[in-house]
Amino acid sequence: MNLRVLFTFFIAVLMLPLYGQIASVGLIGDATPGGWDDDTDMVRDEENPDLWTLDINLNNGVVKFRADDGWTINWGSTDFPIGVGTQDGPDIPVRAGQHHITFNSATGEYYFSVASDIGIIGSASPFGWDADVNLYQDDSDPDLYSISLPLGSGEAKFRQDDDWAVNWGSTDFPSGIGVQDGPNIPVAIGGDYEITFNKATGEYSFVLTSYSTVGIIGDATPNGDTPTPMTSGSAPGSWTISVDLTEGGVQFSGDDGLAIWGGIDFPSGTAVLDGDPIQVPAGLYVVEFNTRTLAYEFKEVVFYNTIGIIGDATAGGWEEDTDMQPDPSGDPHQWTLRTTLATGEAKFRANDDWDVNWGAGTFPSGTATINGANIPVTEGEYIISFNSFTGQYFFFELRIYNSVGLVGTGSPSGSWDIDTELVRDETNENLWGLPEVEMLDGEAKFRAEGNWTVNWGTDSWPSGTGTQDGPNIPITGGTYSVSINTETGEYAFADPVSSTQDLLNPSLITVFPNPTVETLNINLDAIDMTGNVRVQVLDISGRVMMSNVLPAEKLLQVQLPSLPTGVYMLHLSNERYIIGKKFTVSK
Repeated sequence: MNLRVLFTFFIAVLMLPLYGQIASVGLIGDATPGGWDDDTDMVRDEENPDLWTLDINLNNGVVKFRADDGWTINWGSTDFPIGVGTQDGPDIPVRAGQHHITFNSATGEYYFSVASDIGIIGSASPFGWDADVNLYQDDSDPDLYSISLPLGSGEAKFRQDDDWAVNWGSTDFPSGIGVQDGPNIPVAIGGDYEITFNKATGEYSFVLTSYSTVGIIGDATPNGDTPTPMTSGSAPGSWTISVDLTEGGVQFSGDDGLAIWGGIDFPSGTAVLDGDPIQVPAGLYVVEFNTRTLAYEFKEVVFYNTIGIIGDATAGGWEEDTDMQPDPSGDPHQWTLRTTLATGEAKFRANDDWDVNWGAGTFPSGTATINGANIPVTEGEYIISFNSFTGQYFFFELRIYNSVGLVGTGSPSGSWDIDTELVRDETNENLWGLPEVEMLDGEAKFRAEGNWTVNWGTDSWPSGTGTQDGPNIPITGGTYSVSINTETGEYAFADPVSSTQDLLNPSLITVFPNPTVETLNINLDAIDMTGNVRVQVLDISGRVMMSNVLPAEKLLQVQLPSLPTGVYMLHLSNERYIIGKKFTVSK
């Protein structure tokens, strides 16, 4: 069996127009009744096969659209209730309520229409004067309604039950009191708005939440009253800047003074429109501000000569630090260490001194805070990562085995009781293989130490990612080279001339930052990975969380905004390589 031929075919199939083969579209996510485990199927339109609808009660949370109950084709976006989903886009944030959902699988366009008696209509609204966009009724006040919505410059009115019998308008903007059959409300500036309306009093407000530019001003900033520009982030309304500040005041400025926000709390708080300058001490900061939530935070940037781990779980106890190593990617805040720990407690600290130390009560991952609680540790060998700026840490346990074998009716022994032992790679303790082995028609699994406590399997041939207690691997009889990476579970049966080095060696690529928040960089500079590369992200159970085909480049970048904190596996494959790399997400 030729692995190169198999992967050439695999890539060719992936490049077909998959969207034309869609049999079903479903909604999935923690806001749906089925959570992330089961799709709620949508109904296909009889006249337009690309149009799908669904009536469903949603909770507060996130969702995605996906095809055929799998992640190969899925759509997401940060926009709600109206937007355009893209392949492998972020989770869609949704509000609770009974919704009528429309989705176009050809264009990705979607609309979540909530059941409500109050809507907004007009030339400034997404559907013009043709249809209302319904507002969400407040849980505690039945007269109060709200929605986050993109508007164009134009006019708008509020009305009841999608009809002109009861409607409200006024000449005032961005706030005012609407009256029955009043004039159209002039929306002066297009953008994203948080809209509120009270049907008992007619009071309304339009708060602009999106800006083309946001900056910081004030006597503590480099440019004084001239905005020092911030950079737009990936989350809706988020902006950030790394900046040296002197002691003094800081305000946020939207669109060169169209809106000015200030606050009274430091280092974090909620800004108010036209608020006083936030008083800050001098220092280097990463400043974050969100024009939608108005939350802000000033994070001081401090560089340390050394970072160590200390505690009765470490070799030095509470008396001596075990120094960590600076991250090889060059991030001055990222530190790593491979070490054996005992059951006990530990903390991180800077410069071998208690003046600056971090801790938290969670294990194996968490966000440590200055002078936080001791971290409870379980005995084992770990690779530890720690970020001295964010406080994020992760203890990844290493599992090193004395033996790994093949067993099953498809294995050389033809038995589920007799293992065919593999040979450990000389340079990588997690790589095992044999250059030539005779497999039988049947099924097989990999297992460690000659028993079933640790085993790997899945229903994929000739390569795949085995998981603990996964299904048996279907085997086609023949002569192969066989390889498995016990850290990631990836395995391959290939031509006897193929080598473990070519197929599975994770040291051939580097990923950074690791841990990451939402962006993972993949450095392919050390290998000749050409053509198209299949990029998948799997959780620890083997579930595919993201899948895409990208043209091979020396540096690939994968966006992971929807992944919660945890351990994941990056799986890369093309005609020659099948390489896996574990990484962590810490938010």
